[in-house]
Amino acid sequence: QVQLVEFGGGLVQAGGSLRLSCAASGRTFTRSTMGWFRQVPGTVREFVAGISWSSDSTYYADSVKGRFTISRDNAKNTVYLQMNSLKPEDTAIYYCAANWRGIYLTPSAYDYWGQGTQVTVSS
Repeated sequence: QVQLVEFGGGLVQAGGSLRLSCAASGRTFTRSTMGWFRQVPGTVREFVAGISWSSDSTYYADSVKGRFTISRDNAKNTVYLQMNSLKPEDTAIYYCAANWRGIYLTPSAYDYWGQGTQVTVSS
């Protein structure tokens, strides 16, 4: 089992920044691929960003490219999502997820999920 816990959500004005963290514990974090997803209640969960174990591969949704940056610190078993130039349409519950297959855009490809953290961007 892997436990994932997200931190850092909150309320921010449009144009502002937030940094989300996801701390992993339990089963080894080694060789994992990590992803960030987001979901507005009543809609499908959508891919935001993914990062490989060694950080040599990252991938972003077009909607966040150039504004969000995913990174990880394997010594701390933590993955981050730096969100800049936030827009009201970024408002959602943000989830981190882990797998050992690689970066995929579909939620079903991920084995473990955090409980989510709310991000609200006011206009």
